[in-house]
This record gives sequence, structure tokens and C-alpha cells, in this order.
Amino acid sequence: MTTPAGTPQPEPLRSAVDASEGWLLLEFGATWCGHCQAAKPVVQAFVQGHALLHSWVEDGKGRPLGRSFAVKLWPTLVLLRDGQEVARVVRPLREQDLAPLQNAMAV
Repeated sequence: MTTPAGTPQPEPLRSAVDASEGWLLLEFGATWCGHCQAAKPVVQAFVQGHALLHSWVEDGKGRPLGRSFAVKLWPTLVLLRDGQEVARVVRPLREQDLAPLQNAMAV
């Protein structure tokens, strides 16, 4: 389920996400989204510094996974542990914007 940001992949099913084990970071966005491009370096640095799976999910109208997570703005990062959401960050630009993810992983 690990994919580099912007790499087209089939959208994971919600049932597969809910059944995932361990840490999983879902990154919802769009390839043309300026906010997503701006967030890419800080997100990549976070992923490289932590033991977790990362899945970039192309979001948009009618995309079921994004709707099931009530994604409204891009990028939205949803951190899950064993299929359960433990933290969420919207439109991060700096490392400190990812503090909710860092704090959730420290518990």
C-alpha cells in the first residue's frame, strides 16, 4: 500500500484500510493541487523519519475513500493505527504542523 506521492495507484478500499495493521498514513490530495505540492517535502521527511506505511490517495468528487474520511481540503493526512484514525492534519506546510501526528505516534 506504500506509494510515492503522485503515483497513480488503485484507490484502496475502506475495508482494506480498516483491516490494516500497524501505522498507516493516508495522504489525500490531487496532482494539480498547489497546497499538496507545497506540503510534499514536509510530508516526505515525516514519512522517512518514522516506521509507517504511506499511501497517497488521489481524491476528488465521487472518490469513496476520501468521502468516507470526510476529507474537505487537500492535502489531508490521516494517521491510522490498526485501522483506527488517531490523528489528522490538514494543509501542513512546516514540520511543526505535523505535531498531532508525531504526538499520536509517541503514545
